[in-house]
Amino acid sequence: MTDRMITPPYLQPGDKIAIAATARKISEQEVQPAIDMFKKWGLEVVLAENLFNGYHQFAGTDRQRTIGLQECFDNPEVKAVICARGGYGTVRIIDAIDFTPFCKNPKWIIGYSDATVLHSHIHTNLGMETLHATMPVNFPSDGSENESTETLRKALFGEKLSYSIKTGNLSRQGKATGILTGGNLSMIYSLLGSPSDIDTEGKILFIEDLDEYLYHIDRMMMNLKRGGKLAHLAALIVGGMNKMNDNTIPFGKTAEEIIAEAVSGYSYPVCFGFPAGHLDDNLALILGRNIRLTIDGQQTAVEF
Repeated sequence: MTDRMITPPYLQPGDKIAIAATARKISEQEVQPAIDMFKKWGLEVVLAENLFNGYHQFAGTDRQRTIGLQECFDNPEVKAVICARGGYGTVRIIDAIDFTPFCKNPKWIIGYSDATVLHSHIHTNLGMETLHATMPVNFPSDGSENESTETLRKALFGEKLSYSIKTGNLSRQGKATGILTGGNLSMIYSLLGSPSDIDTEGKILFIEDLDEYLYHIDRMMMNLKRGGKLAHLAALIVGGMNKMNDNTIPFGKTAEEIIAEAVSGYSYPVCFGFPAGHLDDNLALILGRNIRLTIDGQQTAVEF
């Protein structure tokens, strides 16, 4: 792996963007706002085969979801593929995907949550940038733009991304540069030791999660720590850690405090409260991009 990953071609008006369902099932009604917005951006929308299928909680059987995603990868006219939604299921099909056509015609892969499987697999095995960003299920039903959709548009069309947020109380000041990697903490944890596992050495790691028990967060962080995933980071960025659960006997710490404790023995900068993940403001992040992070007492800046 080099210090620079492959950047897929940025989109231009008239290009095709495909919507695929790799995990939980989704309805036409849920996807329509994204279709309308993509068309407003000047893009042609391609719906993956079997997109609206259902098999229990999944968007069709493993084979049907594989066929849908493979079709998007095989089509050289498709310049970007966005996951319709998260949930669970991408890990069940990742090893059945032939990435050969994808490598011949690189395209942007977009999504978050369960889509972390795609991000991690592509970074580790193909060395290509991907977009951690909002998905069709989250597009405003009234067709309005928001920070999530606008930053996605900017990233896809090659406009410069830079963010400035208020520095969180638990943040650790400092400056760092490095390739941004990561995604959903639960998915990162589930991929450890697999062909989709990520290399974190010298990288800026981003993590976020939703609806986990606090002791699960601690268990995952302890696993990353014991496995050497946290020791040699350039920096850590913590996104949304919301809707956490606790037991009758409280764990005693918030998710953020658990993470802060896990990395307390290291000296690299740590950003808490970055607006990305399972949040209304889910800012687009270019995973695989060499970025600059600056954290001082007042402001935290992320420059791509």
